[in-house]
Amino acid sequence: MKKILFLPLLQMQSGHHQVAETLMDLLKNHTDDIMVKKIDLLSYSNKSLEKMITKGYLNWIRYAPETYNLAYKSFFYMPAAKEHTFKWYQPFFMKKMEQLLAEENPDLLVCTHGFPSYLLSKLKRKGKCNIPIINVYTDFFVNNVWGKDGIDLHFLPSQQVKETLFEKDHIPKQQMIVTGIPVHKEITRNAAIRKTNNGRPKILIAGGNSGLSGIVKLTAELKQSTEVDYIVLCGKNRKLYEEILSWNMKHIKPLPYLSSRSDMDTLYEAVDAIMTKPGGVTISEALQKRLPIFVHTMLPGQEKVNLRYLTDQKLVFKLDQNASIEKQLITVLKDDDKMNRWEQAIDSYQKGIELKAKEDMVDLIKEVLFQPSKSVTSRFVIQSKFFHSARA
Repeated sequence: MKKILFLPLLQMQSGHHQVAETLMDLLKNHTDDIMVKKIDLLSYSNKSLEKMITKGYLNWIRYAPETYNLAYKSFFYMPAAKEHTFKWYQPFFMKKMEQLLAEENPDLLVCTHGFPSYLLSKLKRKGKCNIPIINVYTDFFVNNVWGKDGIDLHFLPSQQVKETLFEKDHIPKQQMIVTGIPVHKEITRNAAIRKTNNGRPKILIAGGNSGLSGIVKLTAELKQSTEVDYIVLCGKNRKLYEEILSWNMKHIKPLPYLSSRSDMDTLYEAVDAIMTKPGGVTISEALQKRLPIFVHTMLPGQEKVNLRYLTDQKLVFKLDQNASIEKQLITVLKDDDKMNRWEQAIDSYQKGIELKAKEDMVDLIKEVLFQPSKSVTSRFVIQSKFFHSARA
């Protein structure tokens, strides 16, 4: 039996873990000759270190977001010539990665975070790893930490990223395929935009799980709402859930953590739009559901870069924090011209996705697993072009 090792980073729930779990569940449901396993390298290396880094990260973006944003730009967008500035920790983690590979003996490695990909690329260049590797990107851009050399296949979020990697990093196009950010099979695809009914629009507010997004302030502003109903997805933020519940307001309903993706899909179906942060997975789910997306705030770093792409492509509506949120929501949802332009942007984005059926993704992963020397074969490249043109 073949074994696939998935490599996100940190233990905190994030898009890196969600995408890994999406692909793992997909493989488990469509194959019976493959074993899948997910490991966080930091916890594997040192559990106390992982907890310290997670706590430090959350405190940093909570209390000093601007300095984190500057550090993110410096670290993740540094020129190749400055790579030596963070080599001090390489020997420790390279050794741990080698140890992990020796213990697990996987047949395929799937990276959903740039750091494991970076280490594996280094090992391949040193001739210390001969295992095929797939990079699966969980944002709408690719930062400079991701490994490029020695990666057998790249699952990309968009055609723009594909062109960038081809022009900047000279990655052969036959090693790249646009899948979008993978969304779990239980989040079903909507074929058409759902028109807002003539009654009160119902808006889903997401992004309260970490308690870092200013969502309490946002929902407090909406207490005076007269024309819109809100469902606030609080995640594991119990304090947020209890506070909103204590308001006892009919038009603002808090929901606790939803562990079932099927329940999440039902929730998406029940609302007219979503107000959220520009995280890769949540945005991708909303795009698949063809829900109008309003961005109310963002975390520094990767979400700020995501928002730049999403606004450039006209895939989201950015809310002005200094104006009435409710008026902005209603103005957009009732404006046929704006909604038509947004619908065209959705169509354009989805036409760029080369693998539209999740079963095709399984076939592609299996092809790399069982025929690693061929990477993406001519057969599959031709097949993906057929999917692209046939469903455009």
